[in-house]
Amino acid sequence: MAVYLDHAATTPVHPDVREAMLPFLGSEFGNPSSIHRFGRDVRSAIDEARDAVATGLNTEAKRIVFTSGGTEADNLAVIGAAVANRDKGQHVITTAVEHHAVLEACHYLEEIGFNLTYVPVDETGLVHVQTIQEAITDETTLISVMFGNNEVGTVQPIAEIGRLAREHGIILHTDAVQAFGVVPIDVSALPVDLLSVSAHKINGPKGVGALYVRQDVPFTPRLFGGSQERKRRPGTENVPGIVGFGKAVEIVQNELGDKSKTLFKLRQAMVDVWEASGIEFVINGNTHACLPHILNVSFIGVDTESMLMNLDLEGVACSSGSACTAGSLEVSHVLKAMQLPEDVTASAVRFSFGLGNTVEEVQSAAETAVKIAKRLR
Repeated sequence: MAVYLDHAATTPVHPDVREAMLPFLGSEFGNPSSIHRFGRDVRSAIDEARDAVATGLNTEAKRIVFTSGGTEADNLAVIGAAVANRDKGQHVITTAVEHHAVLEACHYLEEIGFNLTYVPVDETGLVHVQTIQEAITDETTLISVMFGNNEVGTVQPIAEIGRLAREHGIILHTDAVQAFGVVPIDVSALPVDLLSVSAHKINGPKGVGALYVRQDVPFTPRLFGGSQERKRRPGTENVPGIVGFGKAVEIVQNELGDKSKTLFKLRQAMVDVWEASGIEFVINGNTHACLPHILNVSFIGVDTESMLMNLDLEGVACSSGSACTAGSLEVSHVLKAMQLPEDVTASAVRFSFGLGNTVEEVQSAAETAVKIAKRLR
């Protein structure tokens, strides 16, 4: 029986989400911008979904901009905010462990004349607030630090970084794609100005995400066309995707507390098997400040590719890290930034848990990993 332990890459669509989307793939086909009944009905569904996403972040619906996913939301935030504030300064701070959606946006900013500082992290993937403080200059207009890392699960001190940014009048963006729907996020209390989320990480459909924009935060749109999304992101809306996103948020908000506990339980069940087996392994990432559903581990002496291939043959699906770079055999930029020993980075595997996983199948997968590691060594 196959066991899917790659929920950080994508998640299965929840049955209730799929059911909510179906009418908008059939009879509810109107263009939301149309003024007739067909359009008004669809517009109402989008409004309800926007309300749901806003409620999930504890903000107003008008603060939510729907996008095609987390990547577009990151690009829109990073490039849009930097360009809009260019007259105030051309210095942007980010970290060495961001998702490529942020890193490549930052590289683009460098190409058009911005100065970038990529602050380092410690051996657990944690960014220290002091390091960011030391990087701030009179030209700094934007800081972008991810909420929780998609490869090792380390959760960053966003509240502290946000307070620092506020003291200096700097915009703060956080990529919360991996954290949203897994841990509580309240933007009314959290000092962030821009925050990216995605549907397919929380048992919603692929191809839809959102950007939270705090009131009066200036940013320049990256697309040009109609007046959709309050002229912040033009284009006819992906109605089925948006409706599915809204439903997915409703579901995770109703069960968030129990979900986090369940995910931690699954994570610990896997670790307990390995500890009991006596197998040599190393957990990569911060074991205290961490997302509950991500476990990045190295079986020293067993290279990543061999472990992944053998696990797949045994019916266990996991990954080496970000699905966006899964085709590459290079060592993860996150693990490199953490400056881990070569034997650790060369053997790293990411297990991630979610809907449908049970303690029994996680324990079975852990035992399979032990068997493979012993054989390959």
